[in-house]
Amino acid sequence: MRFALVTLAAIASIAAAVIAASPDRGPESAKVELGRKLFVEPLLSADGSVSCATCHNPALAFTDGRPLSIGIHGRAGQRNAPTVLNARFNKAQFWDGRAATLEEQAGLPITNPSEMGQASLAAAVEAIAAIRHYRREFFSAFGREMNGADLVHAIAAYERTLVSFDSPFDRFAAGEANAIDDAAKRGWELFNTKARCNLCHAPSEKQRDTTYFTDFDYHNIGIGILAHDVAGAWRTAERELAAGTLDSVDRAAIESELSVLGRFLVTRKAADTAAFKTPGLRNVLVTAPYFHDGSQATLWDVIDHYNKGDGLKDAWLDEDIQPLALTESEIDDLVAFLASLTSAQYRDLGKRELARQRALARTSRPQRDTARAFGPKPARPKPPAL
Repeated sequence: MRFALVTLAAIASIAAAVIAASPDRGPESAKVELGRKLFVEPLLSADGSVSCATCHNPALAFTDGRPLSIGIHGRAGQRNAPTVLNARFNKAQFWDGRAATLEEQAGLPITNPSEMGQASLAAAVEAIAAIRHYRREFFSAFGREMNGADLVHAIAAYERTLVSFDSPFDRFAAGEANAIDDAAKRGWELFNTKARCNLCHAPSEKQRDTTYFTDFDYHNIGIGILAHDVAGAWRTAERELAAGTLDSVDRAAIESELSVLGRFLVTRKAADTAAFKTPGLRNVLVTAPYFHDGSQATLWDVIDHYNKGDGLKDAWLDEDIQPLALTESEIDDLVAFLASLTSAQYRDLGKRELARQRALARTSRPQRDTARAFGPKPARPKPPAL
């Protein structure tokens, strides 16, 4: 487990530094400043113990370092906390894309019983309404009394300032040949060729992406589904989510084993079974552990998973998943490239994290399977009927 005990004061200080560096200081600045304070405000949770920053800690690139996030009363959810850095560029929010906007993304955790646990957004507003400076700042930002819609608007306004592009790779892409080392350069070529990373982490197979490193789509990559009765989960989801409300989907995703169905919870399409959003890769080094369930501890584990074409019995496995025959040196080069996507503000954290992951990978590589990595692509089983 990779998490640090950071005081709320330290989190607030880092969040303030991020916003101060943002170019967005125009008419929205009052809303942004209010949103920054709300982002680190534990009183928005039912027991006063959890804030947005609990799971999206600025010191950890707006993640929490845990496989699964912990909410009020120590309740563990079913999903790993993704970074909110560059979330403004997402086409939809959360691993399954159930939220269309950052406002929805900001509001759902506040009322989810396993996260912040408030009965409603109105209850969250009431929890902070007694604090004079909030009443004053809400009125200054919105020109009216406090309400739930403005609460999530302010948090989303702050999240839209959280952009992160200043990495060594960006300088290399801009023409600074020595900004990254030879291993990272070899990794970049592998990323777009033999390793097949670009099939999901680029807009198209023929277009190299130096901006977002995602296709903004959803894929089944062979994680977590095989231990479940999929047909039974389908039936349960159809029954429990019949009303189709966003709150019901949110609770299924966070609180129940239906979470493994991924994008299916949103679309109810069999082809979306266990499909999850392709995350962007900026600052990926410092946002471990990996995948929607936080099941992979290091970047070496992630690449080993793909190298062996994992998910052999997964009837919904993405068609682009196959054994890759990557050598150990090629895996190291891919890690070097991914490390080069670390932004300047996380440079020191990145150095420590790379050393930690490298040391762990020397003694533990649970996903490595050389025989399968260099073997043929097996036939995919036929999925059951929905």
